[in-house]
Amino acid sequence: MAQVDLTGKVAVITGGTRGIGYALAEAFLKSGASVVINGRSAEKGRAALAELGNPLRTLFVAGDVTRREDVEAAVNGALAKFGRVDILVNNAGGSSGFAPVAEMSIEAWDQAASWILNSAFWATRLALRDMEKRGSGRIINISSVEGKQANKSNCCHYITFKHALNGFTKAVAFEYGAKGITSNAISPGAVETDLMKITGRQAAESQGLTYEQFLGNYAAEASTKRINTVEEVAGLALLLVSDLGIGINGAILPVDGGTAL
Repeated sequence: MAQVDLTGKVAVITGGTRGIGYALAEAFLKSGASVVINGRSAEKGRAALAELGNPLRTLFVAGDVTRREDVEAAVNGALAKFGRVDILVNNAGGSSGFAPVAEMSIEAWDQAASWILNSAFWATRLALRDMEKRGSGRIINISSVEGKQANKSNCCHYITFKHALNGFTKAVAFEYGAKGITSNAISPGAVETDLMKITGRQAAESQGLTYEQFLGNYAAEASTKRINTVEEVAGLALLLVSDLGIGINGAILPVDGGTAL
């Protein structure tokens, strides 16, 4: 199979300074694309750009994806520097304030809604306007195995909005597929990223588990009996954004080691 060639393409990745987002940025850059990454920490942004090592084809735009203006700034940054957006990855998304439904705070619920779902809507609606001009584009939403099931306690907000993100993925696919724009979601199992080390520990504590037990449970649920890696997610993303991926649209594709079985 030919190597993926993204020469001349421009990708925007929310939450791209570490973890899955960074792995995607690195993979797209190596395949020839220019890459715009977003993140809350300017320090992490500078570090990520230094590690990527290609200042002419990379840009960091600081911002919090729970705020619409910050999400739009990432897309507009790509348009200003590179003149187009060919690939959008709505990668940023998480939750905090883990608790049973009756004790879940309104603040935690609203934060998860914006962090996971609203941020994807804000970025997608803006990127689509540019993609429509050329009749082509690739949108990838980073969902979760929790978007297909509901077997974890104290995280109803995360589960709910990952399910909703999958629905949004399909709605965009239906509306824009005939215009040459595909919309798909990647549904990873547990991946130990910097964010997982923070929010995963919080979720584990709310469930009366150690962090190690929390990760171990994910591994036990998978047929591979291990958690996944950022490189595995990036491999699937490369297929979806390549010319070979044009026939995949509206799909929720697992990278969960067989957990969804």
